[in-house]
Amino acid sequence: MINKIIDFSINNKFIIGLFTLTLIGVGIWSMATVNLGSVPDITNNQVQVITQSPNLGTEDIEQFVTYPVELSMGNLPGVTEIRSISRFGLSVVTIVFEDDMGTYLPRQLVGEKLNELGESIPEKFGSPSMGPISTGLGQIYEYTIKPEEGFETKYSPMELRTVQDWVIKRQLTLLEGVVEVNSYGGSIKQYEVAVDPEKLNSMGISISQVYESLAMNNVNTGGAYIEKNKMSNFIRGEGLIRSLEDIKNISITNEGNIPITIGDVATGVHFGNQVRYGAFTQDGKEAVGGIIMMLKGSNPNAVIQNVKNRMAEIEKSLPKGLSIAPIIDRSELIARTTDTVKTNLLEGALIVIFALVLLLGSLRGGIITATTIPLSLLFAFILMKQFNVWANLMSLGAIDFGIIIDGAVIIIEGTVYEIQKRIRSGKLKFNQDIMDKVAYEAGSTMMGSAFFGQIIILIVFTPILFLTGVEGKMFKPMAYTFGFAMIGAIILCLTYVPMMSALFMKPVQNTKNWFGRFERWLEKISDKIIGAVHSAYMPLLKGALKLKLIVLSAAAVLLVIAGFIFSNMGGEFVPQLDEGDLAMQALIRPGSSLSESIEVSKKIENILLDNFPEIKTVTARIGVADIPTDPMPMDIADMYIILNKDMDDWTTASTKEGLIDAIRDKLNEELVGVNLVFTQPVELRFNELLEGVREDIAVKLYGEDLEVLSEKVQEMAAIIQTVPGAGDVSAERTAGLPQMTVKYRRDKMAQYALDIQKVNDYISTAFAGGTAGVIFEGEKRFDLVVRFDESHRKSIDDLRNMYIDLKDGNQVPIIEIAEIEYVPGPMQISRDNTYRRTYVGVNARGRDVESVVKDIQQKLDEELDLPSGYYITYGGEFENLQSAKDRLIIVVPIALFLIFILLYFALKSFSQSLMIYIAIPLAAIGGVFALWLRDMPFSISAGVGFIVLFGVAVLNGLVLINRFNSLKEEGVVSIKDRIFKGTKERIRPIMLTATTDIFGFLPMAFSTSAGAEVQQPLATVVIGGMLTATLLTLVVLPVLYTFIEKRRERKDQKKIGSFNTQALTTILILGFILGGTASASAQRAVEEKEKQSQAPLQDSIVQDSIIPITLSRAVEIAKENYPVLKTSQLEIERQNALTGNAYDFGNTQVFTGGEEVANGQGIYTLIGIGQQNIDLLGIGAKERLQQQRIELAQTAFELSKIQIEREVKKAWSEGFQAKKKFLLYRELDSIYNQFERSVELNYEVEAISRLEYDAARNQALRVNNKFQQAETDYFIALQKLNLWLTPDTMYTVTDELEADEISISETVEILNDHPELSLSRKRIDEAQASYDAARVNLLPKFNLQGGLQRVNGDSGFYTYQVGITVPLFSGPDRSRAKAAKLDAQIAETDAAYKQRELQSQYTQAMQNYVRWRDTWFFYKTEALPLAIDQRKGALLAYKEGALDYAAFTQIIRDAIQTEMDALDALDNYLKALFELQYFQN
Repeated sequence: MINKIIDFSINNKFIIGLFTLTLIGVGIWSMATVNLGSVPDITNNQVQVITQSPNLGTEDIEQFVTYPVELSMGNLPGVTEIRSISRFGLSVVTIVFEDDMGTYLPRQLVGEKLNELGESIPEKFGSPSMGPISTGLGQIYEYTIKPEEGFETKYSPMELRTVQDWVIKRQLTLLEGVVEVNSYGGSIKQYEVAVDPEKLNSMGISISQVYESLAMNNVNTGGAYIEKNKMSNFIRGEGLIRSLEDIKNISITNEGNIPITIGDVATGVHFGNQVRYGAFTQDGKEAVGGIIMMLKGSNPNAVIQNVKNRMAEIEKSLPKGLSIAPIIDRSELIARTTDTVKTNLLEGALIVIFALVLLLGSLRGGIITATTIPLSLLFAFILMKQFNVWANLMSLGAIDFGIIIDGAVIIIEGTVYEIQKRIRSGKLKFNQDIMDKVAYEAGSTMMGSAFFGQIIILIVFTPILFLTGVEGKMFKPMAYTFGFAMIGAIILCLTYVPMMSALFMKPVQNTKNWFGRFERWLEKISDKIIGAVHSAYMPLLKGALKLKLIVLSAAAVLLVIAGFIFSNMGGEFVPQLDEGDLAMQALIRPGSSLSESIEVSKKIENILLDNFPEIKTVTARIGVADIPTDPMPMDIADMYIILNKDMDDWTTASTKEGLIDAIRDKLNEELVGVNLVFTQPVELRFNELLEGVREDIAVKLYGEDLEVLSEKVQEMAAIIQTVPGAGDVSAERTAGLPQMTVKYRRDKMAQYALDIQKVNDYISTAFAGGTAGVIFEGEKRFDLVVRFDESHRKSIDDLRNMYIDLKDGNQVPIIEIAEIEYVPGPMQISRDNTYRRTYVGVNARGRDVESVVKDIQQKLDEELDLPSGYYITYGGEFENLQSAKDRLIIVVPIALFLIFILLYFALKSFSQSLMIYIAIPLAAIGGVFALWLRDMPFSISAGVGFIVLFGVAVLNGLVLINRFNSLKEEGVVSIKDRIFKGTKERIRPIMLTATTDIFGFLPMAFSTSAGAEVQQPLATVVIGGMLTATLLTLVVLPVLYTFIEKRRERKDQKKIGSFNTQALTTILILGFILGGTASASAQRAVEEKEKQSQAPLQDSIVQDSIIPITLSRAVEIAKENYPVLKTSQLEIERQNALTGNAYDFGNTQVFTGGEEVANGQGIYTLIGIGQQNIDLLGIGAKERLQQQRIELAQTAFELSKIQIEREVKKAWSEGFQAKKKFLLYRELDSIYNQFERSVELNYEVEAISRLEYDAARNQALRVNNKFQQAETDYFIALQKLNLWLTPDTMYTVTDELEADEISISETVEILNDHPELSLSRKRIDEAQASYDAARVNLLPKFNLQGGLQRVNGDSGFYTYQVGITVPLFSGPDRSRAKAAKLDAQIAETDAAYKQRELQSQYTQAMQNYVRWRDTWFFYKTEALPLAIDQRKGALLAYKEGALDYAAFTQIIRDAIQTEMDALDALDNYLKALFELQYFQN
């Protein structure tokens, strides 16, 4: 298939060219439109349910809101986790669903549950709603509204917030990809009626009356319409409040026709603001801004660009003096990470191309290979676009063009090699047809190993697709993109590269022009480099082959050391991406007011701006925003420190870690009671959404009692502080919220006829403010609120002095009916999967996460005592690391197994596959050492690097072993020659692939730009691993190949025998005795040695190590193991199993029915059972038929046994005769060797003529030829014999026959019981039984039927039927009976003929036996002893000079012929004997 594609590509260059142009066009379009981001979105599939109830305490929120929401969501399908946070006035429940449920189905399920929750949550306790459809990467654009110079004092925070909410936010609606705009900072404008409670009391007016008056006097109404003058005049009552004066003029009550208005009782009717639970500051001043949140799954780069364009339009509509200043623009991070990827890919590609051209020695070959880089990338972009894979740091970060173009490198190198080989052989003509042929040969030859190598790399990435959770979202895009690029490379290697090779790789004819000279110079440089490498490598290889055990031991020691280093290396989930900015959490004193937090934030911002020139701007978000997706208290400030991205301009520190330390030291010096936690903006958001914590490590404590949790978490924090590397240690703030608690006295409430709901409403309205309605300013909407004036909302006394209306019109102070005091309450209650928990957050500083967590675990186990039912877990990045490690434990073995399977498919050899597989641990050595040298912990990035490395590492071994195998097929017998020649020929492609793989990752490994931290471990592992894998593969693999090949040769020799030194010595001694003391020359000894080393495989069959087997034992083994006998035995069992067919009792029916007569009266069968076609009359005939078939199968089995016995005996006889001939000719060959040497000596002393010498030598050569033929015949005979025996053992025949093996019976009446005749008779019986069984089908069959009936409504009746089925018109059955009868007659005829035939064969066998028995006995007793004496006498006479060479030759020839005739007679005698024994069985 591969060869056909390559052939098509070469012969259809125009089509491949069009394909390439199409690929370029579609690829460029896909690259321009593919989704572009900075990093993969690892946020899980979650829905937030937010409930705001500003007047409820923390515990009330948990009990009345959070718990019901959790309970209702817990049983939704696909829910994997539920987290919640309950704070004063706020509940946020996060429901995490399985990723494959999509975005909208979970929200639909949650929405349905929210509709049902209305009954579970009390009225006025808030209404749960879902948060926006966004993720950790959703905060794409953050901005502030900034007064320009000269307008700083013109706009108040309230006016700025109004501009944000009603100008900017509105215009950002309907913007594609924007799901929400979250406003923060400033004050939300309200129309406020501030009342003095004392003044109200003096007038006898309650705050509820004020509230009701405002609500009743701020409405519009309509009165349908009136028709007049053919027109409809609609009636509209205009009663909405339009101004502050309208509010003041609203009447509350009327005393003595004198109205008391709002203006009379209110201390102020003015523009107020909503009670704030959050704020925003920037550069030491309060500010107003917004966060634009992107819809999950949108293209961030495109959405941000749309936002910028819209912002430019919005700025035109802003009031004079205002502008929009971006704080965080996520497209900058995308641009910086994208630039990192671009730079690394471009630099890697250039380095790869440079190394390629230099090592390949061909500019055109390098350019062709280099063009596959952009083409593969464009192909990857096409598939990324189709499969919605985002282009980001991770998806594009693992692409190593060196790996991608490995296939192209191998093909081009093969083409260059083929061209040079043709030039060296004198074939200098290169037209297009020849180039097509060269390109095809190179492509088809090299693509075999290259294709498997590319498939291995492709398959290696497959297990990454099975990663789940965070690690799956992080690394799946990498696997997809790399796989897409590799698929593109494979397609290009099969089409584009061979086509371009055929077109442009033709050798330069004119070597005098600049291009020709340049190509020649490149070739020389390449040859020098490869020559230098080979010169350095060959001594190393030779030394390794001499010191095999030392080499293997050294590799094993290195592996053990690497394993030890790896076990102590530590680990982290993924190296921290440098986002370029800092996120700092300022944890102010617990319970601090909003104004206090604002002042602290301003102070921090001023300190930072005054002391650190690296900082461009500082912002702080305090408390919750408009949409509280981040439930933060008012004593915590999230501060974004925007830095100058050019670190060369930094003066305070040279690294971010140094800057963080400097900032912490400075702030700790200036501030007291403020804890600082440092992280990064996106990382902060990811951590919070994934785990509900903001730090890298979350040490979670679970339990019931809030006080115990609060106490123990502080102990934990103190212990963790002592762990080295544990930075930013902060315990979750769960206790210490100052609360003024109103505890009602129910007896007093009853005395005054008050209910708690009414009093609670009074308190809420007085202090929080009661919304009496809405006032419109054009399209703007503002709440109309009634509350106490500011002077009466400052202390607990203001609450105690508040009066409550009674039903009789009087008032009573609230202190009379309730106890009001300070009681500290919980600040926050966090829950995981409905269990309360708190945590200690830790960021790893200067150490890896895994080792820090291990130390924390050890410390807590030793020093912390927990009550029963309380337990600790570890979350955050550490939990992700453990989850990913658990998954990698499954994924990596799968990848390794797939590599091995593919290697086995490529090599068809288990041992060689295992040998190449050794490259994997050898590569792991380099990867571990590289991480250790660069002081990098193990991370999931490094783990993926190891997976990539394992796939790449086996390629060089595959190329090398393939060449060793092809050399073996070409006839290179010596293992060392194979190794030296194979390594010499393959050192260039190995160096090419290894060098390009390493160089492709170099920019990634040493880059310092944005995002390089994530790529560095992966690149480091691959580079280090490829260095050791290449070096150790070129050294260790030949050593292992030597061991395995030698073992295989020994195994082969043991299996079929070997001509060892002992046998050689025996033959030489025998020759010396027979031929005198004449010595052979040294040259002849060398020739004999070469002849033995190059002898055919069957030459080694003569060894005594092959097991001899007697004739009787051979027959036994064949009967035990031969498949035909096993089949016959199974047939007997099969016929026994069919015995049950004789008993045919028909089919069973179960039925019901009725026969209605009239008016419901009739006969109804309630239930009935019937048995149809019962064949009682056929049982006997069918039993007899089956018995006859069983006996027929048994007789066939006995016949098969004696037939196999006959064939085995014949095969054994052939082997016996072949062995005798072989031994005879071996002895004669030795004799003639000595004879030839003697003649040669006589010729040298001129005792005989040249003619005599040639005749003698010719006779010796003929005997040697006969000897080789006899050896081959012996080998073939043994193969035939062993075919009947076991497949696992090689047998030869014994030297003699035993007496009982050649005995025969003298009985004449032996044929009557012969199985062959018995089989014919059994067939007659079986045919007759078949005829009887066929006739049975013409007999009747019986039917039975019975049932219970109800007749006319009365039960207790029954019915039965008995009948027969008669086959009156059964033509088919009668035809079958007639055919069966004819079969019986045919069987009788066959049996009669078989008896005559068998008798005739027996008679012939007996006559043949007698003839050959007499002949053999003649040779055995008379001719053969004389021939042996004749041969021995001739030898002795020739040695003593009594015979000349001619007489000696004639006598020996006659003796040999007699011995050969005797062996033929023996063979014919044995065959006749065995044939006769066949008839006597």
